[in-house]
Amino acid sequence: MNTVLESYDQRTRRQFLASTSLGLGSAAMAGMLTSAPANEQLAKVKRVIYLAMSGGPSHVDLFDDKPLLQKQAGEALPDHIRDGQRLTTMTSRQGKLALLPSLKPHKNWGNSGIKMSTMLPHTGSIADEITLIRSMYTESINHSPATTFLLTGSEIPGRPSMGAWATYGLGTENENIPSYVVLTSRDRENTCGQLLYDHYWASGFLPSKYQGVKFRSQGDPVLYLSNPEGISRPQRKRVLADLASLNSITHEAYQDPEIETRIAQYEMAFRMQVSVPELADLDSEPQHVKDMYGPDVERSGSFARNCLMARRLAERGSRFIQVMHAGWDQHNNIPTQLEIQCRDTDQPAAALVKDLKQRGLLEDTLIIYGGEFGRTPFCQGNMNSAKYGRDHHNRCFSTWIAGGNIKKGHVHGHTDDYGYNITDANGTPLKANKHHYKEGAVHVHDLQATILNQLGIDHTALTYKYQGRRFRLTDVHGKVVDSILA
Repeated sequence: MNTVLESYDQRTRRQFLASTSLGLGSAAMAGMLTSAPANEQLAKVKRVIYLAMSGGPSHVDLFDDKPLLQKQAGEALPDHIRDGQRLTTMTSRQGKLALLPSLKPHKNWGNSGIKMSTMLPHTGSIADEITLIRSMYTESINHSPATTFLLTGSEIPGRPSMGAWATYGLGTENENIPSYVVLTSRDRENTCGQLLYDHYWASGFLPSKYQGVKFRSQGDPVLYLSNPEGISRPQRKRVLADLASLNSITHEAYQDPEIETRIAQYEMAFRMQVSVPELADLDSEPQHVKDMYGPDVERSGSFARNCLMARRLAERGSRFIQVMHAGWDQHNNIPTQLEIQCRDTDQPAAALVKDLKQRGLLEDTLIIYGGEFGRTPFCQGNMNSAKYGRDHHNRCFSTWIAGGNIKKGHVHGHTDDYGYNITDANGTPLKANKHHYKEGAVHVHDLQATILNQLGIDHTALTYKYQGRRFRLTDVHGKVVDSILA
């Protein structure tokens, strides 16, 4: 009896079609998985830490001082400045778009004299380490599509996230921890209704092994990491070995690359049973290091604790660490909540830069701090009442960057006297868009291209063929912002 032929005879039509089509496609799949590897000789950094401030921090209150707002407080925003821009439904029906000055004074920080709010004293202390981009702009004016665009290059969910693209291009440095890790937090008052959706760190149509691994703040950092009660580690190892054998048999039959991903993820999870508890145990950190990050570092799920975790992940070889903090959507509580958000995030973010620097890791780490858009220079609501705020604004906002090969103590870009439009150094509106690059203006795709560039990746070459088209993070746009590179 020919058992091989007999096994083929017993297969269903669906199994036959699946195995032959996937078998024929395996070579093409292998080609897609090896396209455009990173050029290590060109790479300036080994890893990225993205401090994503969800909700839209107010650039005019924090990073882009506008004395004219103080001088003309309460007056209407001039029509020629707005220039017909569509507003959200939250302010489009207001009778008057009254100009709202910065809540707190700004001052020059460091030897570079970068001007920022006095609500950010710790960020001020690293002014000589950062490039502050004041001329960021984006497409969407609503949170979810704007955040999706920032992190995946598309306003519509389903594309691979930036971290997935980075790990696809770079591979891993440490087989015992995930290359792409996500840490989330929110304001403790829970005033911000913005949700942090899983598609912000998904792999999209890339193989699922490239998706971000979200660390939890309660219980096991990763779900189901601990063995069930009564199961020893040797027993778990034997179970996984048998499971890998069964999955290998199925892979031989179907040639589905996701089966290989499943085998690899089981093996990674087994190794993480040792590596992750050690990683998450902050008792080994000296008290003076914890003190750098502030008192909130002891609270599980806080932004401060996540920043310290990000440094520990960077030390251990994670490639892309996405630290997301929700709480910046201040439509009717900016007089109180903005300062609270600064207090929660200012010291930890600055401490992360200082901590990496003192360990010799800042030079090969890229840190980005910023939101999905900014906020309007005019008031939402009545500025003479107890509750008021600022609406969303996508024409300009601010982001700071620090680390490998980024200029230190540098300000890039200009906005008009109202903080409403991007201008050149002479105050002339640039009216840039993603189709027509204008020097000085930084589109989200330009930021994405620059991040990949620092990792040694050409954003135009890192592609993946899906449904007949080669996709990339920056779509068909994006230009590396050379003027912020040292």
